[in-house]
Amino acid sequence: MKSNFEFLNRYWPVLAQLGANAENYLYSDPNACIYKLGMFAERLVQEILVFEHMDEPKTDNTHANRIRLLKRAGLLPHEIDNTLYVLRKTRNSAVHAGTDSVDEAKTLLSTTYNLAIWFMETYGDWGFIAEDFVMPEEVHQADLKSVIEDQEKKIAELSKKLAQVTTAVSGTTQKERAKRAETVSSMMQWNEAQTRCLIDEQLRKAGWEADTTNLRYSKGTRPVKGRNIAISEWPTNSAFYKNGYADYAFFIGEKLVALMDAKKASEDVASTIDVQVKDYAKHIKEEHAGYVIGSWGDYQVPFLFASNGRAFLEQLRTKSGIWFLDARKSSNQSYPIRNWFSPSDLEEKLSQDIAKANEALATYNDSFMEDPTGLNLRDYQIKAVNKATEAIMNGGRTALLAMATGTGKTRTVLGLIYKMLESKRFKRILFLVDRIALGEQAMDTFKDVKLKDLMTLNEIYEIKDIDDNEINLETKVSISTVQGLLKRTILSETPDLMPGAFDLIIVDEAHRGYILDKEMTQEEILYDNQDDYMSKYKQVIEYFDAVKVALTATPALHTTEIFGEPIFTYSYREAVIDGWLVDHDPPYIINTDFIENNVKFKKGETLAQYDPNTNELINGAALQDELDFDVSDFNKAIVLPDHTRKVLEEVANYLNPESGEKTLIFAVNDNHADCIVDTLRDIYKPYGISNEAIMKITGKTTGGNKKKILQVIKQFKNNQYPNIAVTVDLLTTGIDVPAICNLVFMRKINSRILFEQMLGRATRLCPEIGKTHFNIFDAVRVYEDLDSTSGMKSVSVSKTMSELLEDLFRDSGENKQPVKDRILARLQRKNNNLTPEQKYEVTERLGGIDLRAYVHKLKSCTQDAFIEACKKDKDFLLWVDSLKGKKKGYFYSEKEDTLNETTRGYGDTEKPEDYLEAFTKFVNENKDEIEAIRIACTKPSSMTRAQLKELKLALDKENFTETSLNEASSAVTNAHIVADIIAHVRKAVLKTPLFNHDERVEAAFSKLIAAHRFNKMQLDLLEKIKTYMLHESILNTETFEAPVFKMDGGFARFNKKFGGALADIIREINTYIYEGAA
Repeated sequence: MKSNFEFLNRYWPVLAQLGANAENYLYSDPNACIYKLGMFAERLVQEILVFEHMDEPKTDNTHANRIRLLKRAGLLPHEIDNTLYVLRKTRNSAVHAGTDSVDEAKTLLSTTYNLAIWFMETYGDWGFIAEDFVMPEEVHQADLKSVIEDQEKKIAELSKKLAQVTTAVSGTTQKERAKRAETVSSMMQWNEAQTRCLIDEQLRKAGWEADTTNLRYSKGTRPVKGRNIAISEWPTNSAFYKNGYADYAFFIGEKLVALMDAKKASEDVASTIDVQVKDYAKHIKEEHAGYVIGSWGDYQVPFLFASNGRAFLEQLRTKSGIWFLDARKSSNQSYPIRNWFSPSDLEEKLSQDIAKANEALATYNDSFMEDPTGLNLRDYQIKAVNKATEAIMNGGRTALLAMATGTGKTRTVLGLIYKMLESKRFKRILFLVDRIALGEQAMDTFKDVKLKDLMTLNEIYEIKDIDDNEINLETKVSISTVQGLLKRTILSETPDLMPGAFDLIIVDEAHRGYILDKEMTQEEILYDNQDDYMSKYKQVIEYFDAVKVALTATPALHTTEIFGEPIFTYSYREAVIDGWLVDHDPPYIINTDFIENNVKFKKGETLAQYDPNTNELINGAALQDELDFDVSDFNKAIVLPDHTRKVLEEVANYLNPESGEKTLIFAVNDNHADCIVDTLRDIYKPYGISNEAIMKITGKTTGGNKKKILQVIKQFKNNQYPNIAVTVDLLTTGIDVPAICNLVFMRKINSRILFEQMLGRATRLCPEIGKTHFNIFDAVRVYEDLDSTSGMKSVSVSKTMSELLEDLFRDSGENKQPVKDRILARLQRKNNNLTPEQKYEVTERLGGIDLRAYVHKLKSCTQDAFIEACKKDKDFLLWVDSLKGKKKGYFYSEKEDTLNETTRGYGDTEKPEDYLEAFTKFVNENKDEIEAIRIACTKPSSMTRAQLKELKLALDKENFTETSLNEASSAVTNAHIVADIIAHVRKAVLKTPLFNHDERVEAAFSKLIAAHRFNKMQLDLLEKIKTYMLHESILNTETFEAPVFKMDGGFARFNKKFGGALADIIREINTYIYEGAA
């Protein structure tokens, strides 16, 4: 009989021999069969590593760690990973314990055949069509002896060789193979026995004793105190298949806690609970009544499961995953979970009463959130907590809160956490951050803010911080990074956190969607690219069976795909208008010849080049083509020290490193950051400025020591020095340094999300230094590139060669020249980066011509000829694109730049007078359309805070802000103007003189005091009101509900002190402020 594994001889004869060898041992020695299948799986993993040009682990080079490498690279689909795990564990059992089960060996043999087909269809031939598996027939042992001996010799000889194999898919990219691996895996057919074999291993990972073959009801297995057993084929009185046997019954000791039905991989899972498992749960046999722990309507079992062993895929929602139903409440719906619950997970679910907790939430006293000596949340923060609470009480599984950077997301989270724990709605909460510094910052807040009886959260509940991996029943809050959880769950063969470890996950900085716009840190090295990051990020989020509440400053498409649309939004502009954040002045646009006209080098010129492989700066050969570098290439493709100096000399004119106003400079990379620090120190040297005033703070600061980096960040926040910090990505998100007043962009950014996060570093209030706004210095045109109003843009990612070829071959009737240009440019860049060995191999494959000549040949083709050439050479093009060349260097030039005029950015206009003219035109055209404009012109004294906010938001949409209008007015009049928005509107419509706001307030109160005879107590109160009005535009009776007045008794107390005449006094003040108004 021909071996099922014969097809592998085409490329991998050792695998074919191992498979055949296992078949021959099936009946005579099932233990040896299982051992050989384990060897097959190990060799297959090694073959994949060789094919993918991946090195085996340098330390602890075990089969398990080799699997982990492939898993981390995204090359092993869930089912294949599970199969490899099963074959490895059963092989170990065969070595240490042994087995004589032919049935088990048969199941594992057919499972390994599926693995072999997946391998061939992924790495051998994408057109391969497998034959059905045929179970080997039992042959007399004597007839097999010589065959087995011959096979063993061949295996021993072949196993010595492990070389690169060229197959029909060698020209594909790793990304394409990973996609193919998933596709093939999802289409594989697993029978019920194979499915149970995979499920058994998954259950054992989750802490259950599970063995479909041996732990079976019919073999006498029964519940036992102190053991957690998943007993197979448990009988019920249901009329369904097999006399109503449930495939698994789960027992914690002698308590029946769950039933499960296992289906073939091709069958629907979601409906199985409704059709079969519910019926099993209603018909428990009378002799098993002692195991039943309660009844919920017709159900005698609380938890129900159905699975076909497949990993959950949203595209195959009803046919994948583990479907779960909590049958204790009739309104509960079944839903997919990603991994099996542990026994303790189910015990904790049993102990939880969600209905009672929701009642407690509904009646919970929220006064702790407003306590001025404690949490002291602002109104919008309280609204955010209440919106999240409402969503949770309504059964929502996800909730997204969009709150601008600097509006106190961590404090809001603290209010939500405390409220949920006090009401006992959740047993254990995970606060998920994307970097250690943010976790430390959150922990500081949890330790500092008083919540109840002058106690902080960590004094009331047990909190595990970022460095503490241990979680126990008493732990109520854990702080962790995405990277840390990845290692403990998805990337771990034996996860130490089960899906029920947390029932509420609060995700901080959920917008993270700009990996490709960053330098990768050690923490992020787990991700290959943006897609890989998002895939793993989503896997971590969905690993736990928990409600997810996410917070973001900049909602992005990928964020809403996971968490849904925001249920609450508080934008940066709203926060500025409400006075909780500061606005920025129109940006300073730094102009130089290089920025405006690019840096050009003619053919034949020589240009120095840095080689990172030798760490040398070498004089390059004469250029064979003209080179043209734009600002996005600066300090990436070419280093221009004079340009950097010219920009920094201009910026330095606006900075004072000895003031309290701090500056943050964004560099391209770590080398650029070093150059900026060195140049700035040299610029400030004649002024006697200490070197300590200027410091680099990146992932490489202090040699990359994370704890020391955190100390440096705290030093930047709390100490006088450093005053100027230069960073790449470390300080772009989540770091709170209120004294930052200047942002300098010397790095081009493509991500709107990252840009808004960078701006958020400077938006916080800092009254200690009198901060009223912040400044932007733009030396890379980032502001004008990213000034669109939409914050919902995904990251722009360069297309792969495969995607470019798809575009080229697509018959769309459009001009293909742009695609052709991108393909040729990609090949040219690749040519510049190949190693000598790779160049030799390329020339061999091209029949004697090098890649440069090949590109020139393609360039001369007509469009149709180019398309045909690419179709013919597709495998070569994909192969050469996949080559990982030498480390990329950069050009270096001492070419001198020239500083031109520094301008200001007023949206679509550069001149302040044009900006003011546009404002005047808009206001006059809309004075009858926008009610708030009409009130500002006709009766400003009656304007409410809500109407003022409406006015500011309406103008803000058109890019007219109070800060920019004042700056433009100051520039035009050459006088310092600080007027409020009402004054600007009135000047535009009524042509009233534009006085500074504080001058109008001072004059109004002087007239009031002159017109009355107030006593000392009343004068002191008026001084307090005047101080308030110097920073506000609205004064009415509602004003006295503001915290500054409410602490002194609010309107009622103030009114009493003015003899009941406070309302009249308010009207009089407003009249003086807007004297001459209607």
